[in-house]
Amino acid sequence: MSTTDANGRYTEAAMTEAMRYVADRLHVPSDDALLLRLTNNAVFALPTAAIVVRITRSSVLHDRVYKVARLAIWFAERGAPTIRLAAHVEQPVPVNDLLATVWEYVPPTEPAPTVEDLGHLLSCIHHLGTPPFSLPTWDPVADARSRLADAEALRDEEADYLLSWCDRLAPRIAALNKRSKGNLVHGDAHVGNLLRTPVGDVVIGDFDATCKGPWQVDLVAVPVGEARFGRRGTHAQLARAYGYDVTQDPDWATFREARELKMVCAAVPLLASAPGVAREFRTRLHSVRTGDQQARWTPFADLRGDEELR
Repeated sequence: MSTTDANGRYTEAAMTEAMRYVADRLHVPSDDALLLRLTNNAVFALPTAAIVVRITRSSVLHDRVYKVARLAIWFAERGAPTIRLAAHVEQPVPVNDLLATVWEYVPPTEPAPTVEDLGHLLSCIHHLGTPPFSLPTWDPVADARSRLADAEALRDEEADYLLSWCDRLAPRIAALNKRSKGNLVHGDAHVGNLLRTPVGDVVIGDFDATCKGPWQVDLVAVPVGEARFGRRGTHAQLARAYGYDVTQDPDWATFREARELKMVCAAVPLLASAPGVAREFRTRLHSVRTGDQQARWTPFADLRGDEELR
């Protein structure tokens, strides 16, 4: 099977085909598959089979997928509040030039997780220590450069600006890492990565960006999301629940800029596959280039189906 088509490499149709390929390999039904997310990964729930299939939308981040699988095993061994890999599946599952991981299905359960839940959960994660295997060091610049190397439909002047931004930010990131104690960092800590289980526990998923580095990194997504997406009051709730206000940190400006670099560059492998994502990418990039802190962004996850509708 192929994970590409004429409109781009990683369209919804291409990723759906990849999911069905995985389901066939596992000998499970996929007729009731639900697309949960179509951002950096395509995430499908297969409720009858009680699994979730998560497929990368990049061919250059395979090391990350193997890391995710290994971390999930370690988290389970520690009893950490995290999602669990599906049992009896050799992980990850190859899908041509992509990789998939398969997880236990957590059915939607009310009430929805909150920012307060995120704060308490992060405190737990940060007290786990670090695993007995190597983790990458927090490096949003290297991640951005990897995505730029896998870009599609990126204009030359956009690439030049983003690479220059990486060059300017790199020494500041290196200085932060040099001062940190190499803590366990989830790397993409926001409410969208939380799930509530049927027994009421809140767990976190998405270990793509998990690394070692400054623990403050995990408190940055919420205040930046508040500023860029207009989610008022969320940062104050997180600061109270965790017990620290990262916007008062001496290195807040660097943490914020690193997060915004991630939020812009995440889209570059998908520009030909999702026109709505491409438009939002250029909105974000324009606001950064012009220093417009009042510009409001739209979460990429909210743009699903845009390429089919317009």
